Amino acid sequence: MNIKSKTLPEICALFKDMGEPAFRARQVYGWLHKGARSYEEMTNIPQSLRARLAEQWPICPPEVVRKQGPSKDGTIKYLWRLQDGNCVETVLMRYRYGNTVCISTEVGCRMGCAFCASTLGGLVRRLEPYEMLDQVIFTQLDAGLPISRVVLMGIGEPLDNFDNVLRFLELANSPEGLGLSMRHISLSTCGLVPKIDELAKRKLQISLAISLHGPNDQIRDQIMPVNRAYPIEELLSACRRYFEATGRRVHFEYAMIRDLNDTQECARELLRRLRGLPAHINLIPLNHVQESPFKPSTREAVARFQRILEEGGITATVRRSLGGDIDASCGQLRSKYAKENR
Repeated sequence: MNIKSKTLPEICALFKDMGEPAFRARQVYGWLHKGARSYEEMTNIPQSLRARLAEQWPICPPEVVRKQGPSKDGTIKYLWRLQDGNCVETVLMRYRYGNTVCISTEVGCRMGCAFCASTLGGLVRRLEPYEMLDQVIFTQLDAGLPISRVVLMGIGEPLDNFDNVLRFLELANSPEGLGLSMRHISLSTCGLVPKIDELAKRKLQISLAISLHGPNDQIRDQIMPVNRAYPIEELLSACRRYFEATGRRVHFEYAMIRDLNDTQECARELLRRLRGLPAHINLIPLNHVQESPFKPSTREAVARFQRILEEGGITATVRRSLGGDIDASCGQLRSKYAKENR
């Protein structure tokens, strides 16, 4: 395990085994979470200890291979090269309430959603906790902007990398590190029901977002293979159990796809499905992916869909489309870079 994937108590135990005092562990932990790229930057650590750590526990910071933006709305997209040469994406989005970074949890994705560029080429490997943490730390340093919120909605399915994601959440929440509130962290999943139930048992105060994108199995089966394993009613039952266990309202992501899931009938069916479940629906104007046949809904269709939901008593918002001019959709920049360097 990379030293940056270790919690502070684990690093304290490591330093104790090395014959070093606990305060040195806290110093090193602080440097790592401030974005030190080498032990030589840790000027309050003795040189002999720095050399020892560099030999036993090398730091492996990511490298920016492409940066696009800021876009006209302030969005910045990063393509990071990891230690093994694989690349992942991170997006910095600016809102009036603060800056949000959307991070990747895997290199590629095996979920196969038909409208998403992340899944092109399948899953390469899962990210380690420190590789998720580094996306937050080094985006913040490069942009020179404080990060107040994190969204696990980039490349990959977070619940398919369950243990590493849980450790990342612990590290990001650490008061001696980034100190991010769990309530300022959102995790988006396509609907792995057993993992949703497992997450509910942890009673974390993160925001859970479900990539729903369809009101019934017929539509969802066309665009999301995961629905064949966990049909929509099974998924919604898991969402109800999650709310009962955590008290946290579930958010539903709904990409508006022209002539597929954006009809008035779809909106009414969605209302019936979600009745009795404290929920918020985030309607997402689809970002066009070159390899996908799907087109975004018209503004009129999105507005009509939202009106039907709100008249039915469900809170529905339309997500502001960000970074469309800089390939900000999940997987687009990685896919483009891979083609150019094939």
